[in-house]
Amino acid sequence: MTNSPRAIATYPDLKDKCVVITGGGTGIGAAITTRFAEQGAKVGFIDIKQDESKELESSLAASGHQVHFEHADLTSIDALRKAIANVRAAFGPVAVLINNAAHDQRHKTEDVTPEYWDERFAVNLRHQFFAAQAVLPDMVAANSGSIINFGSTSWMVGQGGMAAYTAAKSGVLGLTRSLARDYGQYNIRVNAIAPGWIMTERQKTLWLTPEGDKELMSRQCLKRHLLPDEIARATLFFASDEASACTNQQYVVDGGWI
Repeated sequence: MTNSPRAIATYPDLKDKCVVITGGGTGIGAAITTRFAEQGAKVGFIDIKQDESKELESSLAASGHQVHFEHADLTSIDALRKAIANVRAAFGPVAVLINNAAHDQRHKTEDVTPEYWDERFAVNLRHQFFAAQAVLPDMVAANSGSIINFGSTSWMVGQGGMAAYTAAKSGVLGLTRSLARDYGQYNIRVNAIAPGWIMTERQKTLWLTPEGDKELMSRQCLKRHLLPDEIARATLFFASDEASACTNQQYVVDGGWI
């Protein structure tokens, strides 16, 4: 599932750590799941897509990696809590949480209902808080931990056509900074990663048009498509002890969008 043949850094401290990844079965999440497994971590990933996730789990397990897939709809906090508890039962206390799951569905402002608004926040923000809440006791007990929340550059560049999504994603930064402040005393680091336009299969199928690609190449400093694996690599760094002094931050991975 890696998207690049280039060599990758090894982070020895990640070996045998229990890592929970939401939305880890496809796209950026699958690249993250794969890279953590390759580091020797014990990876539990949660996803609503069963077929793709089971295929990824089987592939990684066949290569000798420690992986465990949990099927759950993260808009159900009970299901989320149960999935995390099952990962803990399989692999032990959670040391790293990657809040990756999201859904960037486009929508017209005039069509948004209160129910749709709440559903977008449930998909894109609410579960991040409750996933963190579920793993923080493990991290407090260990006096160590790393939480990485996934935001987006969409709200920073003023992207239109999905106001509920951009509102939720802007909230990721506030959540990150609050948790970092509250739990820094326990040596728990909380950071956010804000990807730009990353070329997952979903993005290429649904949103990449000739016009959109032209704008991308004009506005991005790097004149190429960004790949899911490039997000996974940044995630490894912030989860590892190499980022031991990094917390309360948002790191943008967007190829230099201007």
